[in-house]
Amino acid sequence: MQNKFSPFWMFFPAFVIILVDIYVFQAVRSSFSDTKIYSQRLAYGIYWLLSSFTYITLLILLFKGYVNWHGWSKNLVVGIAQAVFLGKVLVLPFLLVDDFFRLFRWVFSFFGASSADLQPKGISRLQFLSRVGLALGSISFGAFIYGIVRGAYNYKIRKIELPITNLPDEFNALKIVQISDLHLGSFANATPVEKIVELINEQDADIVFFTGDLVNYKATELTPYISILKKIKSKTSVYSILGNHDYGMYAQWNDKAEMEQNFATLIDIQKNELGWDLLIDEHRIIERNNKKLAIIGVQYIGHSLRFGKYGNLKKAYENAEQADVQLLLSHDPSHWDFEVSQKEAFKNIQATFAGHTHGFQFGIEIPGIKWSPSQYVYPHWAGLYKNENQYLYVNRGIGFLGYPGRLGISPEISVFTLKNKPA
Repeated sequence: MQNKFSPFWMFFPAFVIILVDIYVFQAVRSSFSDTKIYSQRLAYGIYWLLSSFTYITLLILLFKGYVNWHGWSKNLVVGIAQAVFLGKVLVLPFLLVDDFFRLFRWVFSFFGASSADLQPKGISRLQFLSRVGLALGSISFGAFIYGIVRGAYNYKIRKIELPITNLPDEFNALKIVQISDLHLGSFANATPVEKIVELINEQDADIVFFTGDLVNYKATELTPYISILKKIKSKTSVYSILGNHDYGMYAQWNDKAEMEQNFATLIDIQKNELGWDLLIDEHRIIERNNKKLAIIGVQYIGHSLRFGKYGNLKKAYENAEQADVQLLLSHDPSHWDFEVSQKEAFKNIQATFAGHTHGFQFGIEIPGIKWSPSQYVYPHWAGLYKNENQYLYVNRGIGFLGYPGRLGISPEISVFTLKNKPA
């Protein structure tokens, strides 16, 4: 099975990268133009050494493929290439500003003004802007490397009191742990997964929810971690659902039967080897003293970026309508936006647990400021939201995908305590 990037597909990004490299190198040359020759050579050497990670990444993608590339080499090389390129992108506006002024001076020269009269004394504008841009780019590069080395594994336990209207005493103080978006194919070894399981078990959960995206592309990514994940403890069960990545839609298969077999393998491992209760458009009832709590799980249903729709909430919800407490597991928060909170038939679902967004693995979350590029795609992208008597919690995910790190949006284990809310 092959899953490689074709030369044609890679031509345009390679062309853009080369143009950016040549343009930004202008800033490097300008910044070191008044230094000794060996300083210049050192700066140029460092620039092209770091730039080489981008070209190495492109070559590996061409001959090996992204899906078939695993381990620390992938995380390191891809991560450095991304950090370097983003740093260069941040330099570009400063160079463009200088080029704008150059154009302005050139136009002005037609009206009799001397370019020398418009040229600032001392350090040139290009040198100043280049140095500012390079400083910002260097800071960005360092930050994104930190996100790879440290941020991706800086696990946060977030504790949330979840108010449920007229919650029966039998379920008061019930503790639920949620994890989401493990993306096991992104880990280079078992150590992070062992740590995640350890942290989950420390919470002494009554119930554990896993809300989808167990793998990136293939069920085989799960195999090295089966013995670890089966150690997750719950006083009742681990309830899981499927995310968009679990269907194998992003891998290249020889035929449809091979893709279907991959999907069947993923389901079999969850149910029979991990011992998880995988909910595929169905629900489970937990009963205590004739009081009922329904755990409803749907296959992937998304609306924001057209990842597809596999689930059927109406089917999953059937015969759960009369439960005293109704909790829904649905991977994509846009499902809550478009169906759960909008249709009268599902207004009794008190809380929905989602993931999917990762908070784009990049943003700012400090007191008074909560921002991520994710918010421009998903209105509800991280944390707890409310619409009338319905709640949505969007878990920030515990793994990573694409960028092999996290910067400002830490991987999360959510711990909920159910509390009664009088009507």
